[in-house]
Amino acid sequence: MTNDERRRNGGERSAHLTFDIHRSPLVDTHCHLDWNAFDIDRDEVIRRAIGAGVARMVTIGVDAPSSRRALELAERYEAVYAAVGVHPNDAADFDNDALNELWALAQHSKVVALGEIGLDHYWKKVTPDKQAAAFAAQIELAIELGKPIIVHSRESMPDVLAILERYAIGDTRCSGVLHSFSGDVAAAQRAFELGLLIGVSGPITFKKADRLREIVRAAPIDRLVIETDAPFLAPVPHRGRRNEPAHVRLVAAHIARLRDMPFEILAGRTTANAARLFGWTDESW
Repeated sequence: MTNDERRRNGGERSAHLTFDIHRSPLVDTHCHLDWNAFDIDRDEVIRRAIGAGVARMVTIGVDAPSSRRALELAERYEAVYAAVGVHPNDAADFDNDALNELWALAQHSKVVALGEIGLDHYWKKVTPDKQAAAFAAQIELAIELGKPIIVHSRESMPDVLAILERYAIGDTRCSGVLHSFSGDVAAAQRAFELGLLIGVSGPITFKKADRLREIVRAAPIDRLVIETDAPFLAPVPHRGRRNEPAHVRLVAAHIARLRDMPFEILAGRTTANAARLFGWTDESW
């Protein structure tokens, strides 16, 4: 065994040994608990997450109905918070009525962000112009409400960053996170310069994710939050199966090993980042 292997293995052991769910709560900053994949056992899924040390989960809307469901779940479960928004692949009919409904939903104290919003150049379900218009309108709403944004950027990072740059100065500056970050080093650096965080999810554990691992290893620790995107993107060893918020612990453990730091420290820092992002100032952790 090489020295690097010993350090990695030792880091893995210490990550598990130092973890204390009462002193080092985790946050799943992005999941979709309203998805029908959870209809048969949603209560158990949430209980498992809490049992694994996940103190809070943010469940994300992708259109008006799912945003309403997200808020309903946040009202039902103490540990669940909501984001409301219209996903780029659902933005074909985005209009002022949709924007007004998001404004109304966002008045609730458990709605902590606007999202999932952004651009998607992979599926091409909605024209780029309509996606960009919906994205910009929701950024402006988030600024008006004083809430962060949760950004989808599949195969669209340059265009996403170009739009975000418009809102990076003066009174129009927005805060937020690039969800399940998949860009390159230059994109990560530009995001950090714009004051944005990057969300790290299950793909950090995938065999071919070397570029992402290098970015996460080198990123400023105060720019990282962890997420699952459940029920999607399950980390190894659950890849290919349904993901759930409890698995955010596996994401955190992988990052702790990459950065050669105790799990407890990584958990504390990323939880503090999530609290800062979502404006949580209470002591109920």
